[in-house]
Amino acid sequence: MDLDDLQHYVSYRDRVSTVDEKGGRNWVYALKPHGAFYNKRILLTILYLMVFFGLPFIKVNGMPFIQFNIPEGKFILFSKIFWPQDFYIFAIAMITFVIFIALFTVIYGRLFCGWVCPQTIFMEMIFRPIEWLIEGNPAEQKQLNNGKWSFKKFGKKSLKHLIFLFISFVIANTFLAYIFGVSKLYKIIEEPISNHVALFFGVIVFTLLFYLVFAFVREIVCTTICPYGRLQGVLFDQDTMLVAYDYKRGEERGKFKKNVERTSGDCIDCHQCVNVCPTGIDIRNGTQLDCINCTACIDVCDFMMEKVNLPKGLIRYASENGIAQGKKLSFTPKIKAFTALLAILLCVLTALLITRKQIDAHITRTGGQLYQELPDNKISNLYNAKIINKTNKDIPVEMKLEGINGEVKLIGKSELHLKEETVNEVTFFIILDKSIVKEHSKKIVVGLYKNGEKIGTVKTKFLGPFI
Repeated sequence: MDLDDLQHYVSYRDRVSTVDEKGGRNWVYALKPHGAFYNKRILLTILYLMVFFGLPFIKVNGMPFIQFNIPEGKFILFSKIFWPQDFYIFAIAMITFVIFIALFTVIYGRLFCGWVCPQTIFMEMIFRPIEWLIEGNPAEQKQLNNGKWSFKKFGKKSLKHLIFLFISFVIANTFLAYIFGVSKLYKIIEEPISNHVALFFGVIVFTLLFYLVFAFVREIVCTTICPYGRLQGVLFDQDTMLVAYDYKRGEERGKFKKNVERTSGDCIDCHQCVNVCPTGIDIRNGTQLDCINCTACIDVCDFMMEKVNLPKGLIRYASENGIAQGKKLSFTPKIKAFTALLAILLCVLTALLITRKQIDAHITRTGGQLYQELPDNKISNLYNAKIINKTNKDIPVEMKLEGINGEVKLIGKSELHLKEETVNEVTFFIILDKSIVKEHSKKIVVGLYKNGEKIGTVKTKFLGPFI
């Protein structure tokens, strides 16, 4: 290791990898990776894009599978509508999400960042390959950027940025489809822009935002802006899984010389792991927050090890303890326990989502009203009900008393039809025989039935004479 490398090794934590000593931008010209991990990421990207662009088009029983209509406060998950009354589920979901993120990061590090994060997927698997295709490899890109403007340079830059803008426009419209639904989005597109001026400017703003991120900001989102990336430092421990360089095997570094017995470590100091890194770091310096665990350095290092007939795995998924102790990454009891807890949290949240009621009712006695005595030794109480139909269809509902003989008599209507996606207000009497009411305040249960099938129950109180 020469003096320059030693100084870099000592000071690499003093600044972000994309910032030089004078505070300027170090533009990253990443080499295209090849290998087993990259092939798996390509397959995952195809699946991811199919899901991302396909979900808004999926409908179940006429309902979007997923929709986040923030302006109207209506959210649809798994074709079930969630209203503000379901806020408790979102509160539990947020708590579960925070715990899940913490535990997941303690165990698996930035696995999410390298494999599933939308920023990484679009940047490394969509936008950067387009850049390689149009502008060439990193050396050609650098030469093009540093060269004088010419027809060739103008043509390549224009083509690249036009494609970037188009993809950003598609992404922005896809987000709109998640908010308003595909059907409404089609309608908005067909109508004059003057009818949707604010929405039109919103699309333009989001298109430019995505374009700026993927064309210029790029890896700075991962290294500086993303709060999850900054959170890593307080969640990592010595057993966290990460992409790591085996310094015990690799040091001291030395160039490879053919037909010469190797006396140094296995690292041949080819710098390919640095050239291929999308955030511009040197993984050999140790654990760094700038590393997004994309595995590009693993692929290129394995390739170089094969070329020089040395064992693969110099850079691999490992933990700091695993590298220090020379052990392979394994599922420790702590990892197993945390993984089980993650599975339990997901099961609890899934159960809440699946068992959520599509009809929610609240029944209260009309204020200021006592009981009413009726002929035939009957007593009645007047009630107001708010029944929320969370489905997208009108539902005929019948109200019956549970476990007690009595009558529910609607006021102003003979049948109760709940309008779709609406809070339905109902006024009705509950009539009981006087002999049943043996206390001043009696607890009763009202059942809600749809086509003879019970879909919910509501508890309330029935007032009778003082005894």
